Amino acid sequence: MLKKVIFVLLFFASGFYACKDSHSAREEKKITTDVVTNPVTASGDYSTEDLPKMEFEKRVHDFGIIIQGEKVAYTFNYKNTGGSDLIIKSAQGSCGCTVPTFSKEPIKPGESGEIEVVFNSSGRKGNQHKTISIFTNAQPNKEVLTITGQIVVPN
Repeated sequence: MLKKVIFVLLFFASGFYACKDSHSAREEKKITTDVVTNPVTASGDYSTEDLPKMEFEKRVHDFGIIIQGEKVAYTFNYKNTGGSDLIIKSAQGSCGCTVPTFSKEPIKPGESGEIEVVFNSSGRKGNQHKTISIFTNAQPNKEVLTITGQIVVPN
């Protein structure tokens, strides 16, 4: 019985010692978040001049009347009016019938770019309203474009 008590005491003592050592080691290692640079702070202190900014000539395009089965396309033009490179991370249509394409190259401040959207009207009819969500490194990081049209079924 005495051996068990001594074993338990030694076990707990070694546990406390190990915790103390690992805590000391953590204090010696300095963890930094320098790699993450987020210009927006909780206090609201940041310079908007340093951020990329995506400005579109037009955010909504109406194709008008489309004959069912047609593929129609429109190119949305934008400009980076911010102070650093604009990078489009992804662009997604609200359904598989709406497919955006864009350049993955950074857009420098003052330069322009394009996002082409192809809409496939096969199997659709009536009024259509589709969105394209664009995710960038700008603030806000999401932009939404819209395409609309009236699909008619041929006789």
